[in-house]
Parts: sequence; C-alpha cells; structure tokens
Amino acid sequence: MNREGRVPAAGCVLWRRSAWGDRGLEICLVHRPKYDDWSHPKGKLKPDEEPLAGAVREVLEETGHACVPGARLPTAYYVDAQGRPKVVDYWAAEAAEGRFVPGDEVDRVLWLAPPAARHRLTQPRDRQLLDALLDVLHGT
Repeated sequence: MNREGRVPAAGCVLWRRSAWGDRGLEICLVHRPKYDDWSHPKGKLKPDEEPLAGAVREVLEETGHACVPGARLPTAYYVDAQGRPKVVDYWAAEAAEGRFVPGDEVDRVLWLAPPAARHRLTQPRDRQLLDALLDVLHGT
C-alpha cells in the first residue's frame, strides 16, 4: 500500500471505432471470473510503476490490445473485495492492434456500443467513467 494508505491501481476506458461501418464507438469491457463482474481493464501497480505505464500494461495484459492513452479520466476511490481502500487512476485509451486470449484473470471481453456497455457494467463507478469518456470524445 501507498498513496495515502490505499492500494494503488490504474486502468483505461478502452474504446475503438466500430468495425461495422457507421455504428460509432465501441467500448471494451472485461469479465473477471473471480468476481463474475464486467468492468474496464485495470489492475494493481507494480512497485515504483507510474500509473499511466501501469494502465497501459493492464490493458495489454487483460485485453491483448496495445492502446494509445489520451485524456485523464476521474480517479476512483473504493474498498476492494478484501476490504482494502483502493485508488484507481484512469485514462481514456484508443485500442490499437491486438488479439484477446482468455486467461485466469479475464476470461472474456466484449466490444459494445456505449448504451449496451452502460447496461453491462457491474459497478456504478464504471458507468461514471464511461460518461467521462463520452464527454471527452464529444468535447463537452
């Protein structure tokens, strides 16, 4: 633990332009079987790892995609499943090349239009991050 006694973590709200023509944006959600939830890619930082570097690493590890980070998004503060206070720094990130391979930590990914992503996300704080991404991408 550090950063005010909290578990430090980082992640991204990963997006891409739809592969299906004019459908617009797609948001990448990851399914974590340990918690049976849908969320944005994120994870704990390694010792002395900068948050942005950790966010990019986590996206690659969990989704198989490289990414191009963009605007900083709101930081999330919450208590994790083990009862520890956690702080997660987030960035908007456009997906680059890659291919998902299921693993123990993340067994599925979905690319969904924003309304469907909003419905699928398990935690309200993740819906707020989606709203923040849309505000950034639409210039509001």
